[in-house]
Amino acid sequence: MDFPLPEAVVEAVARRVATDLGYPAWDDDATCPPLAEAFAARMEARYGWPADPAHVRAFTDVNQALQVLLDVTTSAGDAVATHVPAYDPFLATIAGMGRRLLPIPVAADGSFALPAEPAAVLLLVNPHNPTGRSYTRAELESLAHYAERHGSLVIADEIHADLTYAPARHIPFATILPERTVTLTSASKAFNLGGLRCAVAHLGARPVREALAARPAHIYGAPGVLAVDATIAAWRHGDPWLAEVMRVLDRNRRLVAGRLPSGAGHRTPDATYLAWIDFGVPDAAGFLLREARVLLSPGPRYGGAGTFARLNFATSAPILEEILARIGAAINRA
Repeated sequence: MDFPLPEAVVEAVARRVATDLGYPAWDDDATCPPLAEAFAARMEARYGWPADPAHVRAFTDVNQALQVLLDVTTSAGDAVATHVPAYDPFLATIAGMGRRLLPIPVAADGSFALPAEPAAVLLLVNPHNPTGRSYTRAELESLAHYAERHGSLVIADEIHADLTYAPARHIPFATILPERTVTLTSASKAFNLGGLRCAVAHLGARPVREALAARPAHIYGAPGVLAVDATIAAWRHGDPWLAEVMRVLDRNRRLVAGRLPSGAGHRTPDATYLAWIDFGVPDAAGFLLREARVLLSPGPRYGGAGTFARLNFATSAPILEEILARIGAAINRA
């Protein structure tokens, strides 16, 4: 996001640097109790989910956590079902680890139909990147029925949960199917902390807890003290900053919806700071870079068509207005 950091995070990092960069008290505890407790308190306060801090494990980021989970719970050739288009590092992980992608295509209106084929893992990204969908309880229950019917482990990436716009409401998947769900999240998206590298996995599924407990304590590494302190500060003290950011992002998503060129396909996102847009021209991202000098993420990167591109609207109104004006002019000339 193109915004300054929360003051609470800046103060927490400065305080740690000024006082103690030694080994932390939790050095031999993969749950990282201060982080686990902050996570659990936030889940209870915001979503009514009484997450168990004893079931939390700290990782450096959500991508690492996903790879570790696939490594300990699946084998080469196993199917991983996920909505497509999909977050590109997840697609790369599935392919790079020799797992088989079982796509759940998302239609232009955000709807989807579940496959008949079983999957070892249902990888749920909710809210969804890149479409910005926040799935309803009925949709989540249909996914839960699929997982129960096929014995699938559900890995729920909920990293964008705090970026959900009313009247949409984020529902943690672990409140629907707790015994089969591993929840992944981080403060990195909502609080602009991507470079600090800190994430948590809540291991609701007992077999996953046992599989990780059987591995050496330090084999997967751990986030550093700056990342942990920054995350705790964001989760415990960053909500006034987040409320202002959400006001700006809500304005921006409406600005995008109102300024896109006629004929562009777009569903206003329920969450995230991302717009998934069908511009109707081949190689849309390449075209807009050449003709509008605007850099968007190309649709094929996410498994979408070349006419699509992803726009990050987490910036100031003047910059976003300039982006949209350039896009409109280029598309109208095409």
